[in-house]
Amino acid sequence: MSAEPGQAAQPTEARPEDRRPGHLMLPPVVRATAAWSLAVILFIAVATLVVYAFVALRAATIPMILSLLATALLYPVMPWLVRHGVKRGPAAGLTCVVLVLVVCGVLGILTNSLVHSAPQIAAALRDAGDQLADWLGPVGEKLQFALSQSAGSGSSLAGSVASGVLSGLGLATQAITGAVLSLALVFFFLRDGHRSPDLVRSIVPGPKAETVIACGQQAFKATAGFMRGTTLIALIDATFITIGLLILGVPGAPGLGALVFMGAYIPFIGAFLSGTVAVLVALADGGLATALWALGVVLAVQMIEGNILQPVIQSRTVELHPATIMFAVVAGSGVAGIIGALLAVPVSAAALGIVSVLRGTDGHPRRVGAER
Repeated sequence: MSAEPGQAAQPTEARPEDRRPGHLMLPPVVRATAAWSLAVILFIAVATLVVYAFVALRAATIPMILSLLATALLYPVMPWLVRHGVKRGPAAGLTCVVLVLVVCGVLGILTNSLVHSAPQIAAALRDAGDQLADWLGPVGEKLQFALSQSAGSGSSLAGSVASGVLSGLGLATQAITGAVLSLALVFFFLRDGHRSPDLVRSIVPGPKAETVIACGQQAFKATAGFMRGTTLIALIDATFITIGLLILGVPGAPGLGALVFMGAYIPFIGAFLSGTVAVLVALADGGLATALWALGVVLAVQMIEGNILQPVIQSRTVELHPATIMFAVVAGSGVAGIIGALLAVPVSAAALGIVSVLRGTDGHPRRVGAER
C-alpha cells in the first residue's frame, strides 16, 4: 500500500539531539556550587600542605617567623639611625646587639621573678584548692586536684629547668641554633629589607610585582602594629596588676606580673589564665575579700586595656574580630602548641593585610583590576 499524499507530507517529529558538553547540561546553580566546592577543596588542600610543611620544617620556619616579628618590632629604629649618619650594616648590627641585651634582660627578670615566686604561688594554689573543695564539694575536689598538679609543677620549676637542661642537651642545642639563626635573619632583614621591592620586581614579571610589593608592605605594617602595640600593652598591664597585687599584699606579685606580661601575647586565653592564677593566690592568702579586690584590679586593667589602650595604641593596624582571634589562637595551639598560639594572631593580621590590598581597602588605589 502506498501512503496517502496528506500523510506523506507530515513526517514524524523528533526532538533535536543535545550536543552540549555534559557539564553545560547541569543547571547553573549546580555548576556554580560545584565550582565553589572545588575551589574550597583546593584551598583547604593547599593550606593543609603549607601548614604541614611549616610544621615539618619548624626548625627553620619558626626562627624565620620569629625573626620577621622581631624585625617588624625593631624596623622603625633603622630610619632613625640612618638619618643620624649610621650606615645600614652597622645600624643593623647595633640594633641586634640592643635586641640581645633587651631579650636577655627581660628573660632574666621574668625567670628570676617566676623562680623566686614559684614556691609562694604553688603553696597559695594548693590552699586555694583546699578552700574550693570545702565550698564546692565534688566540683571543688576536681579543681583541687588540678590546682595541686599545677602547684606541684610550679614549685619544682627551678629543678625541672636544671634537669631539663642537663638531660635534654639535644633540645637545648636546637634552641640555641634556632636563636642564632633568628638573630642572623633579623640582621639581614634589617640591613637589606629596603631591597625587597627590587627583588620582587626582578622575580615577578610586569605590573603584578607592584601588587605583590603592596601585599608584603601591608602585611609587614599589620604585623609591626600588632607587635609594638601588644608589647606596650603587655608592659602596662603587667605593671599595673603587679602594683595592685603588691598593695593588696598578695604573695608572689612579681611572678604573677611576669605571667600577665607573657600571657598578653596570647589574646583572651593568656589574660584569663594569668588573671585566674592571681585571683586564686589572693584567695588563698587573704581570703575572699582580698580575692575580690584582686579580681577587681584584674578586671579594671583588662577593661582599660580593651576600651582605651588597644584603640589608642594599636589603632586600626590590626582589624581582627574577637571571634577570629579566638579561633586563630585555638587553631594555632592545636597545630603547633604554645608557639602556634603565640604566632596565630600576628600571622592572621598579616593575612588580613594581604586581603585588604587585594580587595582595595587598604587606602591605596586598587591595582589588581588594572593589571589584567
